[in-house]
Amino acid sequence: MGNRFIDKLKSYGVLDTADASALEAATARSQDYGAKADLIREGDRPGPVFVILEGWACRYKVLPSGTRQVTAFLMPGDCCDLHVGLLAEMDHTIQTITQAKIATIGREEMDRLMDAHPKVARAMYIAQLIDEGIMRAWITSMGRRTSIERAAHLICELYLRAANIGLVSNAELILPLSQLVLADALGMTPVHLNRVLKELKLQAAVSLQRGKLMITDPAKLMRIAGFDENYLHRRLRVA
Repeated sequence: MGNRFIDKLKSYGVLDTADASALEAATARSQDYGAKADLIREGDRPGPVFVILEGWACRYKVLPSGTRQVTAFLMPGDCCDLHVGLLAEMDHTIQTITQAKIATIGREEMDRLMDAHPKVARAMYIAQLIDEGIMRAWITSMGRRTSIERAAHLICELYLRAANIGLVSNAELILPLSQLVLADALGMTPVHLNRVLKELKLQAAVSLQRGKLMITDPAKLMRIAGFDENYLHRRLRVA
C-alpha cells in the first residue's frame, strides 16, 4: 500500500530519497486503534503529531447541550496539528471514525526533521495551508450555502480528497461515514440530512448506499454545490 503521508507530501513538491527515508523512519512507530477511539481530547495537553496511515478520523467539539459539531474529516495521509504544541491545551477532540493505523511523531523529532529537510517543511506548510482552506470552505458552507448545496459541496470535497490518495475506484468511493456523522459535520439533524440525500439521489447526482458513495453525475453535483476546487489545489476527476 505504501505510505500515503509521504505520497501526499510528494504531491506538494519534489522530495529526494533522503527526505522520503526520513519521513519513513518518523512514521515507523504506529498503533492500531478501533473505531470511535479518542486520540486526544479537548482540554488535554497537546501531544505528538498524529499521522493517519490507514482509516478515517475527525475533529469535533461538544456543546454544553451535548450536541456535537464535526469540524474536519481526516483521511489516510493527513497530519494532525503541526503547531498545536505551542498552545497550553487542546480546544477540540480528535477521534477515529473507523479502525485506523496512526503514527506519532514527537514534537522535538518533528522540529529536527523539518530543520534538516527544508523540502519536507515546505510540503508540510502547504498541507497546512490547504487544511486552512478547507476550514474556510466549511465556514462558508455553514454560513451561506443552502442545505442541499452544503451537502453536495462536502461530497465533492470528500470525493476529490479521496481520489487524490487512490481511494476511488470506478467513480465509487467507500465512504465510512454514517448519516449521523455527516449530519454532525453539516449542522443538520439526521432526518434533515436524509431528506437532502434523497433529493440529490432524485436529481441523479449521487448514489449513497451502505457506506458506498457514487457520484453518478459529477457535473450536476458540482453545479448544485457551486463547487470550485481551487482551495484543494487539485482537479476533480471521476474515474
